Amino acid sequence: MTAAATASQPITPDLRRWIVEQAGAGVAAPALIQAMRQSGWNEDVAIAAVEQVLREHLQEHAARQAQPAGVPVPEPALGDSPLFLDAGDRQVQVLMRMEQPRIVLLGGLLSPEECEALIAAARPRMARSLTVATATGGDEVNDDRTSDGMFFQRGENEIVQRLEERIARLVRWPVENGEGLQVLHYRPGAEYKPHYDYFDPAEPGTATITRRGGQRVATLVIYLNDPIKGGGTTFPDVSLEVAPCRGNAVFFSYDRPHPGTRTLHGGAPVIEGEKWIATKWLREREFK
Repeated sequence: MTAAATASQPITPDLRRWIVEQAGAGVAAPALIQAMRQSGWNEDVAIAAVEQVLREHLQEHAARQAQPAGVPVPEPALGDSPLFLDAGDRQVQVLMRMEQPRIVLLGGLLSPEECEALIAAARPRMARSLTVATATGGDEVNDDRTSDGMFFQRGENEIVQRLEERIARLVRWPVENGEGLQVLHYRPGAEYKPHYDYFDPAEPGTATITRRGGQRVATLVIYLNDPIKGGGTTFPDVSLEVAPCRGNAVFFSYDRPHPGTRTLHGGAPVIEGEKWIATKWLREREFK
């Protein structure tokens, strides 16, 4: 937001206090904006005011807790509450959004045929999933992650390149800032217990990991099939579970490597059937 945007309708202390209180009580940003419109605010100005107040409030809260400074993060163009987003070669539906943590549920990111093609390309290369070992900067088997997985190199084949370009346009972040696309397969009982995707600054191996492109700042989990039961993506801090529906994706960003981002998340156990997902992690800078 710019100063000119609210020149005719300034953000008063009372308005700021009201926005923070309402957001703290769980009122979503669209409802705040609607209430302001009903009070006579221009919609664009209301959107800008809500975004500015909440951003400043989160920064002040982080500073009080001595959290690391926030950085720019990938961000879909949601300012005017669109039903669809332009992803270049297709329109992607906005099914749900949350401000804190910043979570967006996207519908139809991939077609059923694209999901099947991605699974088919990944299947011959699957192996026990590893996690990043922040203590050393390497990879390791983790008992909390009981899936099989593989990585595509960035732009490795036509479908991967098409999806990466679609994601870059959708979240307004350079293709080269993305890690390679990871495909994971969860059988019945397999899960990934709650964790953070950023790299813990306190761990000795983090400096080695972030040398390749900085911190992770956002995650996109894409569902490639429909499990019969279980397998949702959970966010324990906000009691949210996203159902794993084929072609849909859940996007979330984190502007600092700190639990205050409330991006603790996990893959719930598959109860019946199997689950295939693709995960895209985005870095601050070009990932090499």
